[in-house]
Amino acid sequence: VIRPEPCGVCGSRIRFGKTAIKCCQCQLLLHTKCREQCPGPCVPQPRHHSWPREGVLADFAPSTPPLVPALVVQCVTEVETRGLTETGLYRVPGAEQLVREWKRRLLRAGGALPALSSVTDIHVVCGVLKDFLRGLKEPLVTFGLHPAFLRAADIMDDAACDTALRHLVSKLPPANRDTLAFLMMHLLRVSRSPDCKMDVLNLSRVFGPTLVGHSSANPTPLAIMEDTPRQCKVVARLLSLPQDFWEGFVGTEQENLVPV
Repeated sequence: VIRPEPCGVCGSRIRFGKTAIKCCQCQLLLHTKCREQCPGPCVPQPRHHSWPREGVLADFAPSTPPLVPALVVQCVTEVETRGLTETGLYRVPGAEQLVREWKRRLLRAGGALPALSSVTDIHVVCGVLKDFLRGLKEPLVTFGLHPAFLRAADIMDDAACDTALRHLVSKLPPANRDTLAFLMMHLLRVSRSPDCKMDVLNLSRVFGPTLVGHSSANPTPLAIMEDTPRQCKVVARLLSLPQDFWEGFVGTEQENLVPV
């Protein structure tokens, strides 16, 4: 090992100069002592099917609905499996180096993702999901629809606000719409967990800048300052929409979302 990397089985770092085992097909790296615990068999993934380092959401989405990237599904599944008793879920940061490393591994893997169960700290998994969404060329709320979402969230009448937001969600590109619905259902489950202590307001503060973003890739300092509180308001309003609205996009096809 020349550059220290986390073991794909136990998650702890393999130090510089140590001998490690690496699969020549799926690129899984692990300590020699962890060989017996190695998950298998792997699913070889051709290099040309690897995801891009950055792109719009549709670049990562599957070809059949619901159009939710496998990386998003796997992170959410892992968080819901063992993270809903964790205080400060999505607010507490994971180790930055591990977040970067796991995001790189998942993007490089493409469709055949390494298991996240070996990541000891669930906050690292949360960090990978947030970093993936932040790194998109365009946020889930697209540049073109961004001003309309901000205006809709400002509508004082709740019923009119809900109607406007439902209409705008339906106008999003299919991959953005399905992924937003999948994430909203997940965040609603997080908000209902008393152990997490992450209500809708807390979650909207965390995910506002990530999901809503700005109306361009290079916002001015003034736009950033003006947009920030309104981004949170949009997410809070989206989380106030009933769950069956979101289920209409991904609920009937949830079995396709279970990671392999």
